[in-house]
Amino acid sequence: MMSTASETSRPPSWPSPTAAYIHIPFCRHRCGYCNFSVLAGRDDLADRFLEALRWELSRLEQPQTVDTLFIGGGTPTHLPPAWLERLLQLLADWLPLADDGEFSVEANPGDIDRPRLERLRAAGVNRISLGVQSFAADKLRILQRDHDEAQARTAVEQAAEALGNVSIDLIFAAPEETLEGWQRDLAIAAELPITHLSTYALTFEKGTEFWTRRARGGLRQADEDLELQMYQYARQAGAAAGLAQYEISNFARPGRQCRHNLGYWRGRPWYGFGPGATGFLAGQRRTNHRSPTTYIRRCLDGSDPAQECETITVEHWAYERAAFGVRMIEGVDLEAIRLDTEVDLRKTRSQEIADCRRWGLVRLEGEHLQLTEKGIAVADTVSAALL
Repeated sequence: MMSTASETSRPPSWPSPTAAYIHIPFCRHRCGYCNFSVLAGRDDLADRFLEALRWELSRLEQPQTVDTLFIGGGTPTHLPPAWLERLLQLLADWLPLADDGEFSVEANPGDIDRPRLERLRAAGVNRISLGVQSFAADKLRILQRDHDEAQARTAVEQAAEALGNVSIDLIFAAPEETLEGWQRDLAIAAELPITHLSTYALTFEKGTEFWTRRARGGLRQADEDLELQMYQYARQAGAAAGLAQYEISNFARPGRQCRHNLGYWRGRPWYGFGPGATGFLAGQRRTNHRSPTTYIRRCLDGSDPAQECETITVEHWAYERAAFGVRMIEGVDLEAIRLDTEVDLRKTRSQEIADCRRWGLVRLEGEHLQLTEKGIAVADTVSAALL
């Protein structure tokens, strides 16, 4: 646990959470690159999981209205409609959505059909994030995805018809992928009725199948120069398609930025429920046990499902807000952070900011800190310096 000692005193009260994330661990299978809390082939645990989630939510003591609600996974739409119905009702009871709220659900293209979409819409879901990852057959095979291009296209079109606000994820720099292949993925995405696009370079996370296969020579990681070319092309293609980049990995049509994720990047508190989920409220960051079976057992035993609990000082909160906020293309307002935390980052991080300016990675205009074109390509370096 992080020490609570700090020269900066805690403010009289932390902001109240207005966002909630719920993690649903069920999936048809675990993809080789996936490092999330997932239960593949264990749909038999769905009833016990829902009881566990109900118990965790009941610790709120009374319903909490939220501005953004995000159901992720896993694959929330994987299990049958009756199970989905119970989940949505549970969330409606404990986490009612504000009238103008954003309600997002993750889904895989292979799970999308009109009855599911109608049920989501009836429950107030107004945004869907589809894990497309690619439209190319060979790349989908390498990534171990279970849909094809036709299914992905149909899923996007049906979701757009039902909900009107569709985001898709695409992965680049996969083994054996060429720049031309990535350009085709982006060209197809631009043809579809999407409002939001997230693009991520394939990462090899320790403990995953891909990590092991790479270590044994079975998979080859993409060259860094090629990865950078792919990233820069995504930025160009997004702009050409009317999807403006608003964060390092995210692009959206006007007014369609993901409000839930913006809350994370701006350092706002949120509730977290489900295995592996993290919540941040009242100066505490709590992360539930990653094992879905352990999470279920602890909740049904009436025990705290948290595996980690970290006290966040106001000073550290200020640093995190700068580190994550600078990843937004519009940059971060250091004065707003000072007003909220009484931490003046221009003083406490003066050397780090000066270094990043000297290297041409950021510009500082008044109290506004923003990545340069050069800095966008190495945003992690800037974030690390501020943190």
